[in-house]
Amino acid sequence: MSNQDQIEQIIRGQEQAVQQKNIDGAMASYSTDIVSFDVVNTLQKVGRQACRERLESWLSQFPSSFSYAIEKLSVVASDELGFGYSFNHVKGALANGDEIDMRWRSTVCFSKRNGNWLITHEHSSVPFDAESGQALIKLDE
Repeated sequence: MSNQDQIEQIIRGQEQAVQQKNIDGAMASYSTDIVSFDVVNTLQKVGRQACRERLESWLSQFPSSFSYAIEKLSVVASDELGFGYSFNHVKGALANGDEIDMRWRSTVCFSKRNGNWLITHEHSSVPFDAESGQALIKLDE
């Protein structure tokens, strides 16, 4: 299996784990020293525990089923480094009764350590309207 295929398999496995609210499965390929740039709160989260807490908090917002999809995934890899980028889409009812239908941009960076691909950096972002300062979360492309 090629390096690109291995990384895509990890990303698709993570996608399935999130759909099932399987925190351990979604976190399985995170390095201990991951640095994450998320769309909410702080500029960065450092370490696996911080990313786990963020994922737990995010998934707890959905008391029932929701949809989560990684769309238009592209993967590039060499022997020791790789990355995937995509548009991610979540849709569902939040615990507070609001409905969410949101897309964001995602880049996930991998490093091969001891023969295993680990996520060492992830970056999620949304474009914004420069005049209003509002996030644009319902864009298709």
